[in-house]
Amino acid sequence: MLNHFSRSFALILMALLFSLAHAAPAIRGKLPPQKSLASQSVPSPVWQSPARLHHGLKTARGTLIVDAQGIEFRGEERFSRRWSFVEVQTFDLAPHRFVLTGYENRGWHEPGDRRFRFDFSGTMPPSVAAELARRVEKPVRNGDPDPGDPSFATLLARHPTRTGGSSGVLRFGENGIDYVTPAQKDSRSWRWSDIQTIANPDAFHFRVGAYRETFEFELEEPMSPNLFDRLWDKVYGGSLNIKLQDGGAKQ
Repeated sequence: MLNHFSRSFALILMALLFSLAHAAPAIRGKLPPQKSLASQSVPSPVWQSPARLHHGLKTARGTLIVDAQGIEFRGEERFSRRWSFVEVQTFDLAPHRFVLTGYENRGWHEPGDRRFRFDFSGTMPPSVAAELARRVEKPVRNGDPDPGDPSFATLLARHPTRTGGSSGVLRFGENGIDYVTPAQKDSRSWRWSDIQTIANPDAFHFRVGAYRETFEFELEEPMSPNLFDRLWDKVYGGSLNIKLQDGGAKQ
């Protein structure tokens, strides 16, 4: 009786294995295809450069990357970090240097925000710098203007400083004010949203009060009242709702 039961169990097991073997291809055909890590989308860099990170007393070599999602530093050894645009409080861009300030507190109960300074040998293209400022949205200090941007007016100007200053061209465009000068540390590109105040005490002086800094200019040629009125509208007009007598809004 035991032998008969063993033979029956063996036959049932063989039949079950045979059925599973034939059903396996059909089951596999119904499973969704698996994505490999290589096929997963990774943001393509808009700009990148070898860079050295200075953070506190530490330094690290790596690559600074700007892409459509944010800013990333890929360290060659240990430190790597990524910031989405909303995590950036502000930045300072100068030739061969980029300083990022986030919203984190400094360590060991030190006051102030954490800053990350990146030095690189190349230059960030002005178009990338302008797009980076647009994505961050908050007031920034962009020292990389694009001299090729269209402008509706230009003025020769000098920016005096304690160490001598610089001479260049003030360019006024639909996106903001640029100061283009061979003295690269003095070059600036201010979006209208970066500017808090403007002043024109007389025809040969002009002041830009940005949220991050203030620049005083001596003009080599007079600024016309019509030009200053247009600049005034760019800085203040968008936040005002001035009603005219006919009920329309001032443009």
